[in-house]
Formats: sequence, C-alpha cells, structure tokens
Amino acid sequence: MEFIIEYGMFLAKFVTIVVLLLISAVVMFALVSKNKDDAEQIEIKHINNKYASMRQMLNRQLLDKKALKSYLKQEKKQQKETEKQTKKIFVLNFKGDIKASSVNSLREAITAILTIATEKDQVLVQIESGGGVVHGYGLGASQLKRIRDRGIHLTAAVDKVAASGGYMMACVADRIIAAPFAIVGSVGVLAQIPNFHRLLKKMDIDFEQVTAGDYKRTLTLFGENTDADREKFKQELEDTHELFKEFVKENRSQIDIEQIATGEHWYGKRAIDMKLVDELITSDDYLFAASADNEIYEISYEQKKNLSEKLFSIGANLVDRISGS
Repeated sequence: MEFIIEYGMFLAKFVTIVVLLLISAVVMFALVSKNKDDAEQIEIKHINNKYASMRQMLNRQLLDKKALKSYLKQEKKQQKETEKQTKKIFVLNFKGDIKASSVNSLREAITAILTIATEKDQVLVQIESGGGVVHGYGLGASQLKRIRDRGIHLTAAVDKVAASGGYMMACVADRIIAAPFAIVGSVGVLAQIPNFHRLLKKMDIDFEQVTAGDYKRTLTLFGENTDADREKFKQELEDTHELFKEFVKENRSQIDIEQIATGEHWYGKRAIDMKLVDELITSDDYLFAASADNEIYEISYEQKKNLSEKLFSIGANLVDRISGS
C-alpha cells in the first residue's frame, strides 16, 4: 500500500510537470504567433473622446444629481453634433534623438494618414528635438513634405525644442506654433572629432590608412590631420550650411535668412519677432480649441518587441526588483 501511495504521488508530480511544460509551450507558441502578426501596427487615439472622458469624470464628482443629469443630456447632444463633423485633424508625435531614429515610425504613420486624408483635413506634428545627423533629419523633413505635397494643411507644434534638425523639420509646415519658452532656430552645422595621433605616436603605435581619392577621408581619429584636411572639412560644413539655409528659405520665405542662420537659438517670444514661428500657443490649447469643430485623431506607428526582447525586458525588470529589495 505504501508503494502504491508513493507511486501515485510520483505520478501526480510527473503529470503536473508535463502539463506545465505543455502550457508553457502553448504560451510560447502563442507569443511567437502574436509577435509575427503584430510586429508592427498603427495605433489610433480619438482625442475628442479623451476630452469627453475627462469632463465626465470631473462632473460626476462635482455636480449634484440634477445638474449631472442635465449635463449628461447636453453632452450626449453635443457628441452627436461632433460626430457629424467631417473635418479631421491627424496628430503626429516626433521625439528626435541625434540619429533621428523616430523617422522610420514617422514615415509609416504619415503613409497611413495619406491613405484616407483629404485636402479638407489637417495634420499637426508635435516636434521635440535638438537636432542630429543631417541625412536623418533631412529624411524627416522630406516625410513631412509628403503631407504638404498632397495639399493637406500641416501645422508644426513646438512645446519644448525644435532646433537645428528639429527646426529643419518644423519649417516644412504651413504654420509653426510654439510655446513662449520653446527653443527654436539653431540654423547651423556642427562637427567635432577627437584625434589620438599624438598619443599613439608617444606610445610608438603606427596607424595606417589607405584611401583611393584625394578626399575619401579628410579629418581622422587616429592619423595626423593636416591643414589641407581641415580646410576641406570646413568647406564640406559650409556647403551643408548653405543647403540648410536654402531649405529653410524655400519653406519660410518671410524670414531674413542671414539674420537667423548664425547657429543661434531663440525662445518662442523672441522667435516670433524673427518670423521663425507664427503663433505663441501650446499644442494642448491648439488641439483643445480645435476639438470644438474637428474630429481629432492621434496616429502612431508602433513596432512591437520580438519574443527575445520581451523576455530580456522581463528578466531586466526582475533583476531591478531583486536588486531594489
């Protein structure tokens, strides 16, 4: 009898382990399948509903029963009127790093908008960036230009900063709005590079670099830089600056390009005098006012983490919790 009991317990444990392994396999398979299907997707948020939800939440707490009943009736009527609106504003968010990494998401979101937007619609892009690589932000500006090329009104909103490459993107818009202390401008070009040639020489380390073409490489990290190298590099920077100036002038003909193309930046209150921006207003106030007669949708493109990234993220969170406890 004792043997049967022990065998039964062993069998129960074995079956439990097998069942757990099967469940784990099913979950893993589901995650992998979901990851394949939903690796990339467009997300849509209805901003009007967000505002309505805020109003209702506060009024349910602040109004008495009679006033609340009257409010909800009026809210329902207003919602029906709003739903009849055919004008739409699509909102894009761009937070740029030095590599302009968010441009890939931006281009997909813009493509999605262009599949349904018409000339009676508008797009608002909220830009927050201090700039970065020329080719990355140049592509970002080209993506925004796709909207204007379709005859769709484009507004750029700067709540914090749109400088250098960030302003390159903003200036494409039909209209630029900015918060009073938002940073804009910085129409200039910067490049800096350390040089370890003297250190390597001191340590008796040779560095060899072979190129075909006089200017395949100008300044270098490890080789000896000459005055000719520096002059050529400076010429390249000046040419990039000229292209930047031409681009800004093409898109904002009302500005004095020589006045603002010094590499300086300005706060919104000063920038409006220099015609770098058109109106001092936050994106929050702009959208809230526009919600009265427009349907507003925030569009974003999300690239989901793959399974290994999800597992790594879970593991990292567990480590953080353990180390923090």
